[in-house]
Amino acid sequence: MNFKEGEVLYFDKPYRWTSFAVVNKIRYHISRKLGVKKIKVGHAGTLDPLATGVMIICTGKATKRIEEFQHHTKEYIATLQLGATTPSFDLEKEIDAVYPTEHITREAVEEALKKFVGTIEQIPPAFSACKIDGKRAYDLARKGDEVELKPKILVIDEIELLECNLPEIKIRVVCSKGTYIRALARDIGEALESGAHLTGLIRTRVGDVKLENCMKVDDFEQWLNQQEIDVIND
Repeated sequence: MNFKEGEVLYFDKPYRWTSFAVVNKIRYHISRKLGVKKIKVGHAGTLDPLATGVMIICTGKATKRIEEFQHHTKEYIATLQLGATTPSFDLEKEIDAVYPTEHITREAVEEALKKFVGTIEQIPPAFSACKIDGKRAYDLARKGDEVELKPKILVIDEIELLECNLPEIKIRVVCSKGTYIRALARDIGEALESGAHLTGLIRTRVGDVKLENCMKVDDFEQWLNQQEIDVIND
């Protein structure tokens, strides 16, 4: 393996870890193994701290491929709680409003989901990495500043209802780059004339890379010690 020439690694991002923390951990182990002070390491697509699943990490010259991987179709398994919203659309923030759910049936959920298949407009969450005048939206939102984001055009290829234990549902979503599943949860809640927020999210696939192809971050150091690695000479 040659981490300077470039390697592409697949990880299952742990719960409550930021994407940045995963990159830092991988960079630390590679630098230590190679005995170098720094090496280029980046990820191809942010996952929220409360999400788990497929994260592609590129090293060295392979970081040039990050944009290519970011454009690959992604698949998620999402768990939604209907009847309540949070400012972050997930469990990062406390519930701020509750709504009736008695009128919601499995049929109503299936009909609502159909509305989101195809090319749609989506307003990203205020608690997101989108930039406003050079500042991250989540930094502004966490300070209590008003955050106004413009709708983005994106494509949802498939939505499948996997479980319906009202007021909780579990869905599988296949979508394009830039889709916020938290924002989709918000919009599904509104389509059902109620509210919703995300209580669980797993990214199960990026392009052809599936969750079963991914390594646990905690296993990386041991895995690294078993590899034949080219020494970097600067």
